[in-house]
Amino acid sequence: MSVFAFLDVPAEYAQHAATALAGGVHPLLGATATAAVIVLTTALVRLALHPLARLQVRGEKLRTRIAPQLKELTKRHKGDPARLREAQVALYRAEGASPLSGLLPSLLMWPFIAVLYRLFSLPVLGGHANTLLTGTLAGIPLGTHLTGALPGQLPVFLALYALLALVGLIGFRRARRGADPTAPGASVLPYLSFGTVLFAAFVPLSAGLYLLTTTSWTLVERALLRS
Repeated sequence: MSVFAFLDVPAEYAQHAATALAGGVHPLLGATATAAVIVLTTALVRLALHPLARLQVRGEKLRTRIAPQLKELTKRHKGDPARLREAQVALYRAEGASPLSGLLPSLLMWPFIAVLYRLFSLPVLGGHANTLLTGTLAGIPLGTHLTGALPGQLPVFLALYALLALVGLIGFRRARRGADPTAPGASVLPYLSFGTVLFAAFVPLSAGLYLLTTTSWTLVERALLRS
């Protein structure tokens, strides 16, 4: 049993809600109703998590702003760890923040993101078939993996990966522009923007559609919050 199996309970409730929503929009969208609901559900959850995203970005901005001061304190108290900790605490107190600024919102967002991922990637939830994965996109069952796709279905997968790569490229360029060249791993971290493309090749079409939606949302959201 997976250590994340406890997430199946909320994922089942989310499945029932999403399935009902798909049934409601089916007369309008037909066979693509379930695919549209994946996008809509992801967008609604990310919208609900937006206040946490704002706190996360605010914390990241704070860490970036005080990074030079922290570096100076490290040099000044290099041989005195106790004094260094006191100086760091005083700095964070003066800024009205803590070393965990930005981290706590990320931790609070994780369960919701994890539930969405399980909802759109697992064929079975809590011992019951995940009916969302029986929907279709361009005639392809949403539960289809790249390795099981027919030749005529490959263009849909390739189009999805191309869009993910485009989002990754934009994220890569933004990360390169905003990276601190002195930070550890600064030259490598921007390349993680392309990791979603590789990951999408190992999950069903439904999860790939979810990844495209949530990464696009993150890209636009961070661009607006950092402007």
